[in-house]
Parts: sequence; structure tokens; C-alpha cells
Amino acid sequence: MQRVYGAQNEMCLATQQLSKQLLAYEKQNFALGKGDEEVISTLHYFSKVVDELNVLHTELAKQLADTMVLPIIQFREKDLTEVSTLKDLFGLASSEHDLSMAKYSRLPKKKENEKVKAEIVKEVAAARRKQHLSSLQYYCALNALQYRKRVAMMEPMLGFAHGQINFFKKGAEMFSQSMDGFLSSVADMVQSIQVELEVEAEKMRASQQELLSLDEAVYTPDFDVAAPQVNRNLIQKAGYLNLRNKTGLVSTTWERLYFFTQGGNLMCQPRGAVAGGLIQDLDNCSVMAVDCEDRRYCFQITTPNGKAGIILQAESRKENEEWICAINNISRQIYLTDNPEAVAIKLNQTALQAVTPITSFAKKQESPCPSQNVKSSEMENDKIVPKATVTIPEAEQLIAPGTPIQFDIVLPATEFLDQNRGGRRTNPFGETEDATFPEAEDSLLQQMFIVRFLGSMAVKTDNTTEVIYEAMRQVLAARAIHNIFRMTESHLMVTSQTLRLIDPQTQVTRANFELTSVTQFAAHQENKRLVGFVVRLPESTGGESLSTYVFESNSEGEKICYAINLGKEIIEVQKDPEALAQLMLSVPLTNDGKYVLLNDQPDDNDGSPSENRGAESEA
Repeated sequence: MQRVYGAQNEMCLATQQLSKQLLAYEKQNFALGKGDEEVISTLHYFSKVVDELNVLHTELAKQLADTMVLPIIQFREKDLTEVSTLKDLFGLASSEHDLSMAKYSRLPKKKENEKVKAEIVKEVAAARRKQHLSSLQYYCALNALQYRKRVAMMEPMLGFAHGQINFFKKGAEMFSQSMDGFLSSVADMVQSIQVELEVEAEKMRASQQELLSLDEAVYTPDFDVAAPQVNRNLIQKAGYLNLRNKTGLVSTTWERLYFFTQGGNLMCQPRGAVAGGLIQDLDNCSVMAVDCEDRRYCFQITTPNGKAGIILQAESRKENEEWICAINNISRQIYLTDNPEAVAIKLNQTALQAVTPITSFAKKQESPCPSQNVKSSEMENDKIVPKATVTIPEAEQLIAPGTPIQFDIVLPATEFLDQNRGGRRTNPFGETEDATFPEAEDSLLQQMFIVRFLGSMAVKTDNTTEVIYEAMRQVLAARAIHNIFRMTESHLMVTSQTLRLIDPQTQVTRANFELTSVTQFAAHQENKRLVGFVVRLPESTGGESLSTYVFESNSEGEKICYAINLGKEIIEVQKDPEALAQLMLSVPLTNDGKYVLLNDQPDDNDGSPSENRGAESEA
């Protein structure tokens, strides 16, 4: 009976765990997870049914414990133990009676010691009384056991039978006609899946027969060498290549490895490795087919500075040309554009030139693209919101493909070359003195912003703010691809003469731009904290260069643009005192005689100043 009760408890635990496992089926990560929705919903229903069965098994286990196990335990521990105890007590009483009778039998015939005789007689009477009482209790218990042993096994089996009958009755009620319908529908679904499996297996057998019937030429590496179908618009590529390794001065070895492109990088994953490693940065590199003395279909990747890089071998002419075209497209940073496939098609003709085998390399020629259009300094072109144009220029018309990006201000904290200010004494310890920029003290405008430098790059034109938006997009995309998250925080001071980047720790000026050289500025249309401006600077060759600087501000970028625009207006009207007075009157004045700029306006909610207040300037 204990084994039956234990098995029933095990059944309760098993059904409970089975229900949980059925619910966890949808969390299993199958490589081919197709059509599992019906299976998951069906298993959820089965889990509910198993829960109901678990309730029935739990009730049955409880009933078996109360009506089967408990009575037999009580019979064993109560009735049988009581009889054994009374038997032991009767034995002890009999022993005491025998001892007392032995003492009584040894009494002498003399009458001198009557007191001792009376005590022994009294002890014999007490022993007989105790023996008589224990014998009666023992005999009564034995008589009662004759009846109890006849029902001791009947009551547990009766409880077992009633428990099983109730279990089956409730189970029959639960598995009613509706359950039968569900089971039949599940059986039909299983049968349909089996039919689909047979159809799929037949298709696979047919495919195998078709593969066996093909010509062996299809499996040769270069079967279409006469007219390969080359895709020249790839922006990513993966496959096995042979890598040439130098083992000595003239000896080389070739190793077959798996290569793939990721962003602007060429990755390699050796056999058995769990991840790939970087082999070559493809940005601004060049690639072309080369002739190797003992190998076909070889190509070489050359670094931007013209240094010869790795040499790889493809298994066929098609693979060779596709790898060259893909690396050519990646080196132009086409993958950073919005529609890289369309851009790759436009540059397809250039990619074809790299397929022709050559035996030597020429150093990659740099193609500077300084803007040939000198922008007018009229104020109409410096508005914060640019005028709507009929057509938006292409990215290639704004920024040359492959233009390098500077992610940090890497120049030392020394004096910055100021072409408009000659003969200024410099500090050899790399710090500027307090009076380095004395014009800031007399400036009509001093506005401070907390910014983080994101990057700068050369651009082709400054005729539209689209060049700033394109530079923002390329800088952010390059930071994401190369996992560059560190940003240099600086203080951007806008005065009526210059834009100064100041180190917040040392108060050293990191960069200085004349406000007259800032030809274009704008904030991002969606991310209001991004702001950029274009700077036109003369070069030693006599020409001019255009560079776009991109920042992230703690405040809105429109406020920085407003301050720059106000500074440029001050420069324009400084020649006319009346116009300057009118401009100053248009700016709000505080109680202590300071001008309030855009980021000092009251907040709309509570009238308190904005959190990102800049430095106020005296009139």
C-alpha cells in the first residue's frame, strides 16, 4: 500500500512537470522554426488538460492517504502495539507475584515475628491484584484483536476502490464529447503533417536524382570561364580564398581560409574558429588583379598610402572579378550611402578597370577636391533656415567619396595658427595666456555652449546646408561602423569675432575660427542637438579649403546657430553705428545690463530660465 501511494504521488509530480514542459516548448530554439504556431497552440491546450488530470491525481493521492494508508498504519501502530505492551505488563506483574509468593513460602513456623509476616501477606495480595488486572486487560485486548484483524485489511482496500472509482468517474466527465472532438482534430492535423512530409521527401528525392543526372562540368570550379555571369554591384562578399604567406626571402606558402566583408573591413575566419578577425581595412584602399608566377586568379589589396598589402587567390574567374568589384565598391565607402546598390551601379564602369591584370603597382594618387566656387559673404547665405532649393545635390557633389574623417581634435593644446594675426608670441608649454584673445573682452557678444566634437571632414562646396547634413550622416555612420564612442567635450564660445573651442579642464583654447570664415551653419532637422558649420580657410598653395565640423550640444543646435547668426550680423553692422544700435535694441536686455540670447529666453512652463543657459554678455 505504501508503494501504491508513492506511485500515485510520483504520478502527480510527473503530470505537473509535463504540463510545464509543454508550455516551455515555444521557447525552444529550433534552427528550422516553420509552421510551429499550430503545434504551440495545441500543446498549450494539452498542457491545460494535463493540469486538470494533475488535479484528479492529486485528489486520488489524498484519498488514498486518508482511506487506505492511514487505517492500516493505525492498526499496525495502535492495536498491535497495544497488545504487545499489555503482554509485557502482564509478564512483569506475573514476575512480581512469583517473587512475593517465594517470600511468603519461606515464612517460619514461629510466632515471634508477626509484623514481618503481615507485611509479606499484604505484598502478596497487592501482587495478585496487579497480576489479575493486567491479565484482564491483556485478555480483553486479545479478544478485541480477533475482531479488528478481520476488518484491518477491508477498510484500506475499500478506500482504495472508492478512490479509483471516483478518479475514473471524474476523468470520464472531463474527457467528454468535446475532448473527443479535439483529439480527433489533432489526429487529423498529425496525419496532414505526415502527408506533407511525404511530399517534401519525394521532392528531395527528385532533387537528388536531378543532381545525379547533371553533367560533371557543373561542379568544376571554372566551368563558365568563357562568359562568366559576374555581379559587379556587390557591396559585401564572402567565400573561401587562398592567402599568400611569405616563409622566407623568396619562398611563399598558400593557405585556404574563409574570408568575408563586414562594413569597411575584410575579415578572416580560420577553420574551426568561432569568430572572424580583422585582416585589412578596405576604406580608401585599392585592389586590382595581378599575375603570380604559379597561381591564377590572384588579386592584391593596396593600402591608401600605396603600400602593397595582401595577395589573395580566388578559385575561378567569376569569383576573382566579383571580389575585386566588391572591394572596389567598399573602398569608396559606398556601404555608408542610403542606397548603396544604386551608387555601385553608377560606379560600375570604374570597378571594371580594376579587373585587368597588371604586374606592378603604382602608388595611389590623391585627388584633392577643393571647392572652386568662392562663396559670397552676403548675409542672405548665412540664415539659420536655408532657402528651399529645386533639387537636392547628390552626395558625390557635396563630399568626395573616400574623404577621411577626423574623429578628434588631435592637435596639441598650443597656439593655433591665426592667419589674420601675425607676430603673436607663443607659449612653449602648450597653454594660452589669459590675454591670448583680447578681442573677446571687448566683444559685443559672448555666448558659451557645452558641446562634444563628433568629427570633421573636407567638403566640396558650401553653397547649401545639405553639405552639413551629409557630413553629419557620414560622421555618425563611420562612428557606428568603427565602434568609436569616445567624444571630446569642450566649451564652444561664440563671440562677435570668433568661434573658440576651449578645454573645460585647463581652459586652453583647442581651436579658433574667425567668424568671417564660417560660411554655412545649420542644426540637424530631426536630432536637434546636432549642429555643424562649414569653414573656408586659405591654403599655402594659394587656394582655399572647405571643412565641415560636426558637434553634439547639450542644448538645442538652433541656439548655437542663432548665436553665430547674431555674431555675423554684428560684424556686418559694426561699420554703421546706427544699424548696430538698432540691432542691440532688438535683443532683450536684463536688469543688470546684459543681453539675453535665444537660449536665455524664459521657459514656457514656469517662466524660469532654461536649463542650458549660456554666458551672458555686457553691452
